[in-house]
This record gives sequence, C-alpha cells and structure tokens, in this order.
Amino acid sequence: MNERRFLDGAHRPGALSHIRDGDLLTVQEVDRLGRNLLEGLIVLNDLFQRGVGVKVLEGIAAGEHTERSLILDLALALAEDRRRDITRKTKNGLEAARKRGRVGGRRPVVDDDKRAVILARRARGESIRAIAAGVKVSIGVVHKTLTDVKDS
Repeated sequence: MNERRFLDGAHRPGALSHIRDGDLLTVQEVDRLGRNLLEGLIVLNDLFQRGVGVKVLEGIAAGEHTERSLILDLALALAEDRRRDITRKTKNGLEAARKRGRVGGRRPVVDDDKRAVILARRARGESIRAIAAGVKVSIGVVHKTLTDVKDS
C-alpha cells in the first residue's frame, strides 16, 4: 500500500485526484478532508468506495481505516445531527430578529446620494473603474447599482 501524506491540504480536490486504489492517505483529523466534520466524513466514505485507505491521526475517527465501520457511521450520524441543530438554531435566531424588526446581513454600501453620483458620472460617460475610485466603492458595487437601475 502506498502511503500519501496530506496533513494540511487533503481537502484540495487536486490532491485527492492523485490518490489511487490501494493508497493510504494520512490526515490529521477527518474534518481536514472537507470544510467541516460532516463533509470530511462524506469524502472519507467516497475514498473507501475508491479503494483508498485512510489513516486518521486525531479525533473521533483516529486509526487506520480501509472501509466504513460502526464508529465512522456513528460519527457521520452525529455530524449530520449537529449540522441540522446549527441550521435550526440559526433559522430560529433570524426569525426572532425579524420579529423585533431587525434584518440580518450587511448594511447597504450605496445610499441614495451615492446612487445619484454613480448614475450622474455614468451618464457623463465615465468608466465603471473611475466611478468606483471616485465614490470609494468597489467596481462590483458600481456595476450592481447600474444593473439594478437598468432592470427597474
């Protein structure tokens, strides 16, 4: 079995594409295979289906694995449950905030005055880049402002 070590970069799709049937991938923890534990466990399962063994150095799934086991199934179930719980709490928090009259998200960068300046400068033929620099907003904000006005 060929051992490949990707302790800090295993979640990169390019690294995982080089792993072949019969290889042994070594990672620090399962969550290094994805953005979180749940995604890491899903990638781990995919690796097993490809015939790749995985050696986990720390965490809930520590050990050398070549196929799904009871401990990995339990970890996957716990991760899914935790993810659902976080999602539910987030939705409840946003709903409670809305009832209090608060809206989540970032405050708009462009107010009515900036919108008027952007439109006036564009009407004079200035480039989006020049407008963004003059109004001190990003090029994307200028583009979105112009698109929103055009669509309405």
